[in-house]
Amino acid sequence: MSARRKKNDADSGKLLLGRPGNNLKMGIVGLPNVGKSTLFNTLSKLDVPASNFPFCTIDPNKARIPVPDADWEWLCEKFQPGSRVPAFLTIFDIAGLVRGAAEGAGLGNEFLSHIAQVDGIYHVVRVFDDAEVTHVEESVDPVRDLQIIREELLAKDVQNVERNLEAALKVRGDKTKKAEAEMLQKILEVLNSGTSIRHAEWTNKEIEFLNTLFLLTAKPAVVLVNMSERDYLKKRNKHLKKLFEYVQTNMPDDPIIPFSGMVETTLLQIGEEQAAAWCESNKASSALDKIVLAGYKRLNLIHFFTCGADEVKCWTIREGTKAPGAAGTIHTDMEKGFICAEVYSIDALREHETESGVKAAGKLQQKGKTYVVQDGDIMFMKFNPPKASKKK
Repeated sequence: MSARRKKNDADSGKLLLGRPGNNLKMGIVGLPNVGKSTLFNTLSKLDVPASNFPFCTIDPNKARIPVPDADWEWLCEKFQPGSRVPAFLTIFDIAGLVRGAAEGAGLGNEFLSHIAQVDGIYHVVRVFDDAEVTHVEESVDPVRDLQIIREELLAKDVQNVERNLEAALKVRGDKTKKAEAEMLQKILEVLNSGTSIRHAEWTNKEIEFLNTLFLLTAKPAVVLVNMSERDYLKKRNKHLKKLFEYVQTNMPDDPIIPFSGMVETTLLQIGEEQAAAWCESNKASSALDKIVLAGYKRLNLIHFFTCGADEVKCWTIREGTKAPGAAGTIHTDMEKGFICAEVYSIDALREHETESGVKAAGKLQQKGKTYVVQDGDIMFMKFNPPKASKKK
């Protein structure tokens, strides 16, 4: 049975923070030497530098990571297509921030600009002690580290909002600028209270305006806790309780995922069969799939399927996307000439085995322009192709 999320803010008419569209990216963020590049290496299977000194990573590394999906795998097995295309999540490895980054410390302005270019954040903190892996703050304290990153993102947002507010106040007699100034005042009050933009309540009008500012604390986040192999296998660490309490209080709704860079590196190096045996003997598993899925969901991304003997493909869209917009991810002509979409669920296909069986059971439906696509829909788009231009 497929378990798919069916309700979302977009269904209720609530606008979402962030850029519209489906080409959204996650950035790996944290202090130096907490395991960001090690995580990126294991996610991407690429060999990027992961050295024991601050600012080893300067220009952000980029990778497209397949999004794990058991339904997609089942569809591939069923259709045995010539081409199999999963959903992908784009992830950037961003250099380590330090205290004072918002004021330019440690190339902070450059690195903060890299965060501004992504749509969501993996906050990485470490809870392992290792004398050979230096800590820029000279001790291991994940709550302090997370607080430093939050304070730097908040400080940068305050700078940006103050600059916009100053510009808006200079314009006299303009109702639009006056309304913007009022919203900027509210935004500034929220930031100065220590609250991230994503954790405050906003009207649709305010969200529409916020989305033009590209503020760092508006970006959804996932907290990743890098543990030693020993602590990861035992599922405990002396720092975890305080860290969980801090996140629940200051970063509500931001999920926390423990992982071990050491474990993930080992599993990558020993190969698939040995990795499966290692996981079974240690009663453990890789956290990478969970990390990728958490980032995908925090960006409010879902996907629908197109299926056939030629290809089974996942098409990534933002939650709340209507059928014509989904058609447009396949080809812009499909959106322009959209007629309807034939839609059925994977559960219906499992039950009735073939598309004709689904249709005979009345489980295939035709949906029009107002239909909001659901995660895991199987779709076939009908559209009028564009008319050929007449030759002169």
